[in-house]
Amino acid sequence: MKALVLQQPGEFRWAEKPHPGQPPAGYALLRIKHVSVCGTDLHAYKGRQPFFTYPRILGHEVAAEVIATGEGVQNVQPGDLVSIEPYRNPVADQAVRRGKTNCGSQVTVLGVHEDGAMQEYILYPASNLHAVNGMHPDHVALIEPFAIGCHAVERAGIVDGDTVLVIGAGPIGLAIIALARLKGIKIAALDINENRLQFTKKMFPEVETVLLKDTVVEDLRQAFDGELPTAVFDATGNKASMERSFEFAAAGSTIVFVGLFVGDVVFPDPVFHRKEVTLKASRSATAADFKKVIGLFKAGLIPTEGYISHRIPFDNLADEFTGLYAPEANVIKAIIDF
Repeated sequence: MKALVLQQPGEFRWAEKPHPGQPPAGYALLRIKHVSVCGTDLHAYKGRQPFFTYPRILGHEVAAEVIATGEGVQNVQPGDLVSIEPYRNPVADQAVRRGKTNCGSQVTVLGVHEDGAMQEYILYPASNLHAVNGMHPDHVALIEPFAIGCHAVERAGIVDGDTVLVIGAGPIGLAIIALARLKGIKIAALDINENRLQFTKKMFPEVETVLLKDTVVEDLRQAFDGELPTAVFDATGNKASMERSFEFAAAGSTIVFVGLFVGDVVFPDPVFHRKEVTLKASRSATAADFKKVIGLFKAGLIPTEGYISHRIPFDNLADEFTGLYAPEANVIKAIIDF
C-alpha cells in the first residue's frame, strides 16, 4: 500500500508499505477515507512541532471505514464509518487513572509519536474508535479539531455572565467559537488577518471581530460594552500573542492556552496577581469531548459551511502540500481525499 512519509522537515517521500493484515485482538483494520490537515502537520513540515521525531507519517484528523476487527472487539464492526480518537496511553499512570487520558506521561499521538493516517490502511485499537454511521465523511474528519475546541471550552469553566475572547481565528479558534456560542454568551474573535475575521463573521454573524492593531484594548472594550472578557482562549501557538493575552483579560478571568510553541512563556507577575488570573493549558481532547462533538454534529448544531476550504487528492499531496502555506490561498481547513 502507498504511504506518504515526512522524511525530515520540508521533505516528503512516497513509500510502499506492506498491508497491515488482519487485526490482532482488540484492534481494527481501517481503510482511510479522509484526513484533514492540522496545524500540527503544518508545523511538523516546517520543523517547528514540539514532541516530534522524523521520519514520520502524518495525519490524525481522520474519517475511516472499518474493514475487519480482531477478537474481542464489540464497539465497532466491519462497514462502520468511524472517527479516530488519536491519543492512547500504554501505561495507566497517575493522570490516566484520574481521567486525564489526554495528558498521560507516556501518551502517544497518532501522526506525532507514531505513524499516522496519511497511508491507505492502518491498524488501531478499537477502544479509540467512535462509530459515526450516518454522518458525512467530511464532517467525521473534522470531529477531532472540534473535540479540541470542546475540551478547551470545558477547561475554561464558562458560566452565565461570562464573556469570551478567542485569539486566533484559525481552525481551532473557530472550533472554540462553535462550542462556546452554544452557551449563549457574548464572544469576540481577535486576529491579525482580516480575511479570517471576515470568514468568522460569515460563519458566526453574532460574533464580534477585532483586528489586532494599536487600539486593540480599546477595540476589545468596545466589543464587550466597555469591559474586558472573562474567558480568553489563545489558539495561536504564538509566543507574543500568548504573553499579551494577560493584557486583554478582565480581573478574575481565566486564560486558556490551546496552541503551543517551542519555548517559554513570560508574563508580568504583578499583572497576573493584580487581576487574579487563572491560567490553564488545554491539551488535545478526551473521549467525552469526542462523544459530545459527535452528538452536536448529528444534531446539526455545529456549522461547517465553508470551513473546508481546500481539497487535495492523496496522490497529489506531496506536490500540493506547500501551497497550504500561501497567504493568498486563504486556507481554513484542507481535506485529503483517498
